[in-house]
Amino acid sequence: MMNRQLIFPVACAMAFASLVSLRADASRSGIDAAKEQMKQMVPGEGLEVSLFAAEPMVVNPANMDVDAKGRVWVTEGANYRLFQKWGKLRPGGDRIQILEDSNGDGMADKATTFYQGDDVNTALGICVLGKKVIVACSPNVFVFTDEDGDGKSDKKEVLFTGISGADHDHAAHTFTFGPDGKLYFNFGNAGKQLKRPDGSSVKDRYGRDINDTGHPYRQGMVFRCNIDGSDVEVLGHNFRNNFEVCVNSFGTIWQSDNDDDGNQGVRINYVMDYGNFGYTDEMTGAGWGQKRTGWESEIPKRHWHLNDPGVVPNLLQTGGGSPTGILFYEGKLLPDAYRNAIIHCDAGPRVVRAYTLKPDGAGYKTEIVNVLTSTDNWYRPSDVTAAPDGSLYVADWNDAGVGGHFMADQALATMTGRIYRVAPKGNGPTTVVPKLDVSSTKGAIAALESANLETRYLGWTKLHADGAKSEGELKKLWNGKDATLRARAWQLLVRIPGAEEKYLKAAANDYNNDIRALTLHYLRTENKDPIAWIKKLINDPSPMVRRECALSLHRQPSAEVPALWTELAKQHDGKDRWYLEALGIGADNREDDCLNAYLAAVGDHWNTEAGRDIIWRSRSGKAPALLVKIITDPGTPEAAKQRYLRSLDFIKGPEKDAALIQLLTAGSK
Repeated sequence: MMNRQLIFPVACAMAFASLVSLRADASRSGIDAAKEQMKQMVPGEGLEVSLFAAEPMVVNPANMDVDAKGRVWVTEGANYRLFQKWGKLRPGGDRIQILEDSNGDGMADKATTFYQGDDVNTALGICVLGKKVIVACSPNVFVFTDEDGDGKSDKKEVLFTGISGADHDHAAHTFTFGPDGKLYFNFGNAGKQLKRPDGSSVKDRYGRDINDTGHPYRQGMVFRCNIDGSDVEVLGHNFRNNFEVCVNSFGTIWQSDNDDDGNQGVRINYVMDYGNFGYTDEMTGAGWGQKRTGWESEIPKRHWHLNDPGVVPNLLQTGGGSPTGILFYEGKLLPDAYRNAIIHCDAGPRVVRAYTLKPDGAGYKTEIVNVLTSTDNWYRPSDVTAAPDGSLYVADWNDAGVGGHFMADQALATMTGRIYRVAPKGNGPTTVVPKLDVSSTKGAIAALESANLETRYLGWTKLHADGAKSEGELKKLWNGKDATLRARAWQLLVRIPGAEEKYLKAAANDYNNDIRALTLHYLRTENKDPIAWIKKLINDPSPMVRRECALSLHRQPSAEVPALWTELAKQHDGKDRWYLEALGIGADNREDDCLNAYLAAVGDHWNTEAGRDIIWRSRSGKAPALLVKIITDPGTPEAAKQRYLRSLDFIKGPEKDAALIQLLTAGSK
């Protein structure tokens, strides 16, 4: 289940017998057993946990969403890994369940099967958006419609298809609604390609087929598209099993990724637009274990090719595990330590964590705070999402094994699954669902402020449809002090017909770094010419804003790109890898023009710490001769020479051949 590598693979054979023995203990199943096991739960500081649902109402919860009514939608995995020896366990296929607390006691007492079928066996993604429900289950992404609101699917359509990895954890994962009105989603390295319902390849904005053949994309990918599936962008690639993606109100994207089993390399990524994330060699597709020049001594870092130019650094590496669901929490109910943080499930070490973020140059740094752990070795958190009141719901696959595509539960009669609610101490077990009325502008504004994504979607949709009629109320939010809510309001204000220029100017002149950066993020998202706004922000004091300037130059045809890139490159301090990779992404397809302009501007002063960094990252034909100068410079430390030698592997053409001959000649003297 979801990348379920065994935490101790050497003990796999011995563990199997004990797992089967544990499974024979039917006393672990049912509400009473679930309540007893709740005593082993350890919530984070200031939090408490309550049981919302348990088997047989729900089993093997693979993915989850909470709707604007506070109902919990769950995809189940009773038929997980059908090709394994236990075969099909639930006749009729797996279910999509809607769980509801109808009497207000904090426990689900009503379950409605929204849909059941073999086409949703262990579906790894569910996203509820009004009457529409997006379900990802390779090879398909379905859009179900509940026309009459009875909790039953009335129509099923295919949004995308042709995704490889059917019945595989590394395939299509969940969709999420972004603050820009777009959908964000991903697939792992078994997904391979994305196709339209008619079987044709989905193409990116540049007319390239979206597949993992290395032209240019490899392995797992992150996508953005319109609600109807049009205008698909690949925002990042070369992941192993990026299980879910989350987006904050400024449009910044986060996800986790799993290492090859047993290499202590699980990571959290800031998904820098258009970045390569290094699971395999960018040029050859070789695995991380294949010997290369200057590789890291530590396997967890070597695993992601972090020594290679063109690889975006990791935000955090968390060791061994089985990373699963993720959420960016922007609610107000939880204590401060959990706000504006990534909330992440890792089923391997049995933990839900919060990663609080701080700027670090053009990137980020983070601290870890536990949200929910347990001493029960059956606790396997698979997903987390926010309810309308800001509380969290955590899905628990609840199994003794996690990994190797194995589950200890191999009989439907004893299969388990749990849903928990996490809230501040003293809050009580019941989710309070705020009154929702998006028929009015004020009601839609209240919905836009919600911690819950479906509620926010309903508010966003109404406000966007109303256009200028909603401007007055949105401006009140924009003129407030809460940066998160200001960003949400701005995302709508700038999309009011005729108002774009006014609000771009307002954001570009804002006091908040994130808001200024949002100017450029919007222009990329909407595929609009960014040049005038890059000129305005090119000397911004914030490396984060300048990072966005660099990313916005990506594949721009303007003749001004080399000069603008040079101004940004001159501000590199030689220490910020995030900024350096943004420069590399910005120079994509214009490498020669950009490096030529930079060298013309700095002259003989290129040979500084920052300049050598820029040469190391460049793919220009001018770079090899300069790399030779760096490598043969007596002042270059021996260990550093390996780094510059490795850079030559990413450059093609006669200039590289000449550089290699020059190095051989120098070495023979």
